[in-house]
Amino acid sequence: MKVFLMRLWRKLNYFLRTQSQFAVQSSKEILRKQEVSIQSSAPLPELCSVIIPALNEEKAIESVIHYAQKDTFTGEVIVIDDSSIDATAQIARSAGAQVFTSSMLGKGASMQDGIEVANNEYVVFLDGDLSGLEENIISKMIAPLIADEADFVKAKFGRGGGRVTELTAKPMLKVFFPELAGISQPLGGIIAARASLLKKLTFESGYGVDIGLLIDAHLKGARICEVDIGSLEHDSQPLVDLTTMANEVARVIHHYSRHAGRLHVEQISEMYEEQRLASASFDYIINRRKDRRKVVLLDMDGTITPNRFIKDLAAFTHTEETLDALLDVSQNDAATRSQQIAEIFKFTHRTQFEKVAMNMPIKPGVIEFVNQMKRNGFMVGLISDSYFIAAEIMRKRIFADFAIAHTLKFRNDICSGELNLNKDFYPDRSHGNLQPCKSNVIKRFLSKTNKPSFVEVWAIGDHLNDLDMLLLADKAFVIDPKSPELLKHKHIKNIASFEDLFQVDAVT
Repeated sequence: MKVFLMRLWRKLNYFLRTQSQFAVQSSKEILRKQEVSIQSSAPLPELCSVIIPALNEEKAIESVIHYAQKDTFTGEVIVIDDSSIDATAQIARSAGAQVFTSSMLGKGASMQDGIEVANNEYVVFLDGDLSGLEENIISKMIAPLIADEADFVKAKFGRGGGRVTELTAKPMLKVFFPELAGISQPLGGIIAARASLLKKLTFESGYGVDIGLLIDAHLKGARICEVDIGSLEHDSQPLVDLTTMANEVARVIHHYSRHAGRLHVEQISEMYEEQRLASASFDYIINRRKDRRKVVLLDMDGTITPNRFIKDLAAFTHTEETLDALLDVSQNDAATRSQQIAEIFKFTHRTQFEKVAMNMPIKPGVIEFVNQMKRNGFMVGLISDSYFIAAEIMRKRIFADFAIAHTLKFRNDICSGELNLNKDFYPDRSHGNLQPCKSNVIKRFLSKTNKPSFVEVWAIGDHLNDLDMLLLADKAFVIDPKSPELLKHKHIKNIASFEDLFQVDAVT
């Protein structure tokens, strides 16, 4: 009897859907002829089925449903309940949604079930645990579909993705599907697409469903775009779930890479290299803040260590004369000189970089200062014009939270001599004709787009190239300054040692 009813239901839906196609197409023509925009106050047709896969979301499901119902483009709200053991289904029905039980456990199955019962060609997927949504997201998401500018739309929100996005999905896409590497939220569950396309795609059963749909749509020739929906709040996953998610996302990307003929042994080491580089970005760092609203930035060379990493590395690799010749050339700009210096260390093995960083001396009081600042609610990070491979080791040695530096490329653990200047050192995150500057990193922390915003930023340096950063910081200090120019600014305090910083009243 249950099978019979399900078949009957699907036939009825098919009939209703075919009958509604003319109305949908007519509505689209009306929109085009009248040139009605989404921002217009004119009445708009109901064109969209909003599908919400849900599992034990009783706390948020009602607000998500009401949010969807308020959008002018919403024709129906469908909740696919993944056999919740709480009151999700009952609350969803009371809120006015159509509620169906998923055919099997898993978000992918729930999404596919939603497509089977949807009555409209345009579909928007929302997660059941969302909050803090801006107005008219559904309208914004389907606008490219109605305008026939895209077939598959991903939501872009916030500054960056979570740990799995930044360390697994994006690096792997960059290697295996570089044409999708620019997607900001490849794992995001807010998606808009044509139902006719979605029925041709494979819905993975686990955490890999969203990345799988993106890649599958791309391989089937769909036009893909992103729509900026501002910021939103989303329940975070426990660490054990993140591990499972990362494994599942990696499996799905490998699966599609193999079927597309893109999976090669050489790419595996390249993928791991991309994952390592991803941890050097501000977007990754900001997602590890844990609601902390204060940050202290420590320069590396000459500040936390009396030595300069590239000088120690040149001594270790017997290239001191070549390095000194470049350092003595003043006419080259900083970016060009950095690239030329990186080429000196071409063919140097990764372990040699690591060994030099492990043996660099640390100034007295640094570790104690870092721990004290962390106890006072600060994020503590290293910022360096040197290489991330060294800065990351020094970060761990002093127990800091993050490191921001430029990244060298390695192939099979051998340095290629190529240097990627960190985009966070530039004002608009693009190179252009501008020179990298640490002050732009400070600006990122002070940006109002950070939610919640940072309320206090400290900076500690020693060199003239730290000056702009120091002047932007709320509190600025120099230790063993290398230029008298640093002492001309009252805002910058000269401190004899890290032990003296403990006397600053803001620390105690």
